[in-house]
This record gives sequence, structure tokens and C-alpha cells, in this order.
Amino acid sequence: MKSGLVLEDQATLAGWLRETLEECFPGIRVTHADTLAAALRHVEQEVPDIALVDLGLPDGSGLDLIRALSARPSACEIVVTTIYADDHHLFPALRAGANGYLLKDQPRAKTVQALRGIANGEPPLSASIARRLLRVFSGEATDTRSEALKLSPRESETLVLIAKGYKIAEVAATLGVSAHTAHEYVKGVYRKLKVGSRAEATLEAARRGLVNPHA
Repeated sequence: MKSGLVLEDQATLAGWLRETLEECFPGIRVTHADTLAAALRHVEQEVPDIALVDLGLPDGSGLDLIRALSARPSACEIVVTTIYADDHHLFPALRAGANGYLLKDQPRAKTVQALRGIANGEPPLSASIARRLLRVFSGEATDTRSEALKLSPRESETLVLIAKGYKIAEVAATLGVSAHTAHEYVKGVYRKLKVGSRAEATLEAARRGLVNPHA
């Protein structure tokens, strides 16, 4: 990670998050924005390698930045950093394109560990959030299994690859297909499994035993 963006309106927390990124990724250049407008202006000029995004802001919702980053062609690890652990905030953030969801009240060591796991393809999720997502998936197991029967062999391979952290270009190269075809595979996986982000797809792949999230 060479560049990072912290969207946080509380100065103390912003400093804490900046220091956390610098500890995780030595040499990273971190930009701080304390409003949604400032963050949106920044990403118009430069898409960071990683963005830590607060949801509740004085001038809007961090969801708007997540959507803006997700729409950019350059890859960015989008991680929500928030006090909200409820479904009302969690699932809209994941559907908007967040790759991870971390609670600000967890110990710093846990946040560092979660962010460092990105390099291994692990979605950065607070433990309580991961448990919540797994419970949701378990509650929808019957529907999800019936959908899984519809996954093509290529889509199943794609699910494993994106769960391991592969980007679209890497999926395409591994499968020997074009980037457009790989993108269609990913869309098919998301649609059939009823997920909206890499984090959800990774948890679903782990639940099915296709990947070991702790390997």
C-alpha cells in the first residue's frame, strides 16, 4: 500500500487511524479528509490504495464515497471504520462496495491485524461483524445452497479466486479469459449468491469450505 485516505470528522480518531495505517504499511502516504466533500474532491484527483471511511459525516454519508471509489477503474481497498455494528449500517456499506468493516472501539492491535490480512486476501472485519455475517448466511443456507447448484464450474473457480483476494485482471489471467469475461463471472457469482461485495463473497466461500480464511 503506497497511498491511503482517512475520511473521519473527529480529529483524535483521524490521527489514530492515520497512525494505524502507518503502522500497518510502513512508508504509506496518508491523506486526511474531515468532510465528504473534501474526500470526493481528493479521489477525483487520486484514487488511494486503501480508504478508511467513516459513515456518519457532517455533510453526508460515507456511503457516497464508497460508491464513488467502487465506480473508479483503479482498485482501492475500501474499509468502513465506524461505531455502528447494526445491520442498518453494515449491509448498505457492503452492498455499496466496501471490502471490510471495522469497529472503532476494538483494540488497535486487532485493527492492525485485520488490515495486514488484506495482503493475504482476508477481508478486514471486526470479529463481531464476521460472526453477524456468518449467522446471516447460515440463516439463508437453504436458499443459498439451491443457488449454488446454479454456479457454473467457471463461476465456482472465480468465487475461490476472489475469496483469495484476486483482482479482476488476476482472475482473468488465472482462468485464461478476457477481463470482460472475468468481470461477467464475478457478476454471476454475486447475483447467484445474493452478495454485493468481496467481503460477503469471501465469507460465503469460507462457509462452503472452498477456502480457509485462516490459512
